[in-house]
Amino acid sequence: MSILLWTWIITGASFALYIYIAYASRAKTTGDFYVAEKQVPAFMNGMATGADWMSAASFISMAGLISFLGRDGSYYLMGWTGGYVLLAMLFGPYLRKYGKFTIPQFIGDRYYSNTARTIALVCAIFVSFTYVAGQMRGVGVVFSRFMDVSINMGVIIGMALVFFYATLGGMKGITYTQVAQYVVLITAYLIPAIFVSMQFTGNPIPQIGYGSAISAEGAALLNDPSTQGKYLLDVLNGLHKDLGFVAYTTGQRPMIDVFFITFSLMIGTAGLPHILIRFFTVPKMRDARSSAGWALIFIALLYTTAPAVAVFARTNFIKTVNNVEYVNAPSWFKNWEKTKLVGWKDKNGDGIMQLRKGAWDDPKSENEVKIDQDIMVLASPEIAKLPNWTVGLIGAGGLAAALSTAAGLLLVISAAISHDLMKGIVKPDMSEKAELWWARGGAGVAVVIAGLFGIYPPGFVAQVVAFAFGLAAASFFPALLMGIFNKKMNKEGAIAGMIVGIVFTAGYIYYFKYGNPAANNPAGWWLGISPEGIGTVGAALNFVVSYVVSKFTKEPSAEIQDLVGSLRYPGKLEAPAASSH
Repeated sequence: MSILLWTWIITGASFALYIYIAYASRAKTTGDFYVAEKQVPAFMNGMATGADWMSAASFISMAGLISFLGRDGSYYLMGWTGGYVLLAMLFGPYLRKYGKFTIPQFIGDRYYSNTARTIALVCAIFVSFTYVAGQMRGVGVVFSRFMDVSINMGVIIGMALVFFYATLGGMKGITYTQVAQYVVLITAYLIPAIFVSMQFTGNPIPQIGYGSAISAEGAALLNDPSTQGKYLLDVLNGLHKDLGFVAYTTGQRPMIDVFFITFSLMIGTAGLPHILIRFFTVPKMRDARSSAGWALIFIALLYTTAPAVAVFARTNFIKTVNNVEYVNAPSWFKNWEKTKLVGWKDKNGDGIMQLRKGAWDDPKSENEVKIDQDIMVLASPEIAKLPNWTVGLIGAGGLAAALSTAAGLLLVISAAISHDLMKGIVKPDMSEKAELWWARGGAGVAVVIAGLFGIYPPGFVAQVVAFAFGLAAASFFPALLMGIFNKKMNKEGAIAGMIVGIVFTAGYIYYFKYGNPAANNPAGWWLGISPEGIGTVGAALNFVVSYVVSKFTKEPSAEIQDLVGSLRYPGKLEAPAASSH
């Protein structure tokens, strides 16, 4: 069967499963909609968290980034996995003990202020919309290649599906849908990686295979008998040098920027509202710790495989494209060319595709080949000439990854509008039925806006997501950390810190990416820190401003300080209501 037919079969079956689960577990109460009535088993919550966490950036774009950046791409691996450890240790169990519905609600109660709650919900919406833009773009990329529709139409189809199960099921429906989506995405990611690892090295374990020597079959696949017995990474380094790139295993970014990006991704991970609320869905504080452990295991399956997928795809890509006559170009190149995500310009008129360092559309560059790094994972099975069903499978996996995270983010936006704004501030006496309608309406509006971001994206998938992590790092992480571990942090300090942190970070990103893109290079950055890493500075400013302001303003009441102390110790917890100012 053709790739298109396999994709329709596999994707159609998975979509039917998601819709059935959403309908069967549809929300009937606000408790269902926001936190699944806190009855999700730890194992299943860990799997749902894995799906929520492994977005289009993880599934589609991370290995693509590593393919192009080599060692410099490792900060995404270190930052995202290290950040989840921080989240599980510092926040998860304590927020579960607090036992409410949303992160802005925690901040409003902890800092006894509806102003703090309002700022937190604005930050939550801002971060979530930035993040969801990357997810919807990922949906469009997958649909455009595998379902034979345009990127924009793919985004619209994804919007329709997410709208159905996010507005109908809420957290309850999303959680059990995400369990199914995790199974689909991890199966789709691992099977092609195992096949390609076997092709290259004869080793079925990708994590070991990409550091192994090339087998006879691998040398034949690369059409280069001289590569047999050589380490795959050494061969890739040689290919890079021949084409004018730096060695794949050598980094180019300033070390200070690598540190700042990694740290921004770590603390941004720990401050992501759509991941934090997952800890509200389990029955007990002990279950929050257990589900964090399960989630780390489920996440590690993909994250330890990504570098191998990157190396396999990069090597195959260079070997199948460079110095090949366009009329004999591999079928995968022609297929992806229709999406305009790959392309070729014959600058010298010889009919041969030349891959070199430099922009493909720069007339002074010898490079004639364009490729969007977001397609490397999706195109990998085709480049390796795997069976058509594996190509259809990876398309379904990419959709599962993007849709699962998009649903979680949209729920955060919905809850911010209905529970934190309308119920918490504007109309506290609102009925449960009215609040549920606001929640569903908010989710619907959020889906439409998210779709527009997907159609008009502010950058490629992983880059957009990196900005979201920087914004979360600069706003939520300090407020949550000090809210849990510093009894004397007051509302004035938290409010000032969040405002300074997110305004500075958003302003820096906007200036270098959109206001003055000509300065977006190491020479133009402040102290060599890129927009992707500026969240670390924003978080530091948040901490400093919060601390200084708290020292010159009134301490929290004894009641609030007792609340903070009780978060970290066994016993009953009674959260006070937020004040009206």
